[in-house]
Amino acid sequence: MTMKTLFIFALTGLCFVSQLAGARQPNQAQLPSVLIYMKEEADLSKIGISQSRNQRLREVFEKLVATAEKSQASIKAWLQTEKIDFRSYYINNMIVADNVTPEQLDAITNRDDVLHVLGNPSVHNRLPSTAAPSIGVPKGPGANLIRFGATKVWDEFKVFGENIVVAGQDTGVDWDHKALKTHYRGWDGKKADHSYSWHDSIHKSIGGSSSCGYNLSVPCDDHDHGTHTMGTIVGDDGLENQIGVAPGAKWMACRNMDAGIGRPETYIECFQWFLAPWPQKGDPIKDAKPEMAPHVINNSWGCPSKEGCKGGEFERVLKALRAAGIFVVASAGNDGDGCSTVHEGPAFHSDLVMSVGAMNHRNDTIASFSSRGPSTWDKQMGPHVTAPGVNVRSSVSGGSYAEFGWSGTSMAGPHVVGLIALLWSADPSFIGKIAETEALIKDRAEPKTSSQSCGGVSGSLSPNNTFGYGIANAYEVVKTRWRR
Repeated sequence: MTMKTLFIFALTGLCFVSQLAGARQPNQAQLPSVLIYMKEEADLSKIGISQSRNQRLREVFEKLVATAEKSQASIKAWLQTEKIDFRSYYINNMIVADNVTPEQLDAITNRDDVLHVLGNPSVHNRLPSTAAPSIGVPKGPGANLIRFGATKVWDEFKVFGENIVVAGQDTGVDWDHKALKTHYRGWDGKKADHSYSWHDSIHKSIGGSSSCGYNLSVPCDDHDHGTHTMGTIVGDDGLENQIGVAPGAKWMACRNMDAGIGRPETYIECFQWFLAPWPQKGDPIKDAKPEMAPHVINNSWGCPSKEGCKGGEFERVLKALRAAGIFVVASAGNDGDGCSTVHEGPAFHSDLVMSVGAMNHRNDTIASFSSRGPSTWDKQMGPHVTAPGVNVRSSVSGGSYAEFGWSGTSMAGPHVVGLIALLWSADPSFIGKIAETEALIKDRAEPKTSSQSCGGVSGSLSPNNTFGYGIANAYEVVKTRWRR
């Protein structure tokens, strides 16, 4: 093996499994799965916000596909000759190859058309602990929604997120939960069509023991986490359980975890499906419909370096989504209260996502677990803003609701997704204007100071690396763009 290959092994933290049959046979050692990133990258710089939304989505999709098909042709032929199983992704011009020997990996990494090779480890997400569901109380809008300013938007502007599609990649969704079913894009009031509103990137077990099974054509949630986060974005049962910031929006979802265990590949597959959804058992390119893409994506998960993620896995993906005008929100992480704990993708890509920390809406204090900046990827300030994330009441599987134990930046991020849905519904001319939307949310956040200083930034200043630009407020943002 070359030094380049050895260096890649050290980075990914992968190890060989020697197969012994009396004597050691090193040529049979294999790596379970690797991510091969091609050097060529699609030029999306000339795709502008002046285009219609569908034109913009279609052009990003077509440029990415053309680049991947051209640059991957040679290595695909070689992989077939070597009888290596592989899967191609266009969104970041990447190939996932399984069961690669050291000699084959050496050949791959030394190709002129390959940028680098990373591991595809199983990542154990630390999802919030859950307590027994509480169905009865409280009723009406939750205190988190009131503090966040969502109810004031509803009351004063009569804006609920209409005509906006939100998405979440998570543990799945209990789609026919009474607080979610009527908001599901795949439900027309009489029958369900999951073709372009649901995708399962968990095609087989990757280390978990999903109670839902695998390769699902119908939405299911094997943990409740995805049902809870989606509830905070759009949930409302039409009676007295008002749990969502933007109950007028429609939702779609992709499962990226096997009972809480994901992989870079499963996350990337969900992102690619969001850019241009294709139906179950359909072809990701021939059957793709970019016009069915969501406006904004919630990501209440992270990919930590201690489990093998190196940070660059999602950079091209996030650039592509931004070019397409799809807003990406990422929970900042639950590794506080030390400095520089915003240290996982996608949240630490400060220029490509809006990262959200967690505060306690009952007393406006920062949550002790909420990760602090600066970002370890780009050294920029993080999180960008904070939102309610301590004991947040929302939907869980089986038609129930839960609050206690549901704390985390996972709970905070969905609030900001709902805020964007309200804003873009109130002023459709803002749709796809990501930089402008980010700037407005930061500008209208309620500044908060802290006794903690991180990254050379005093906590007594605003913004800072604890609260970011402050506590996000839906009302203050929407009233700025309200057009009567």
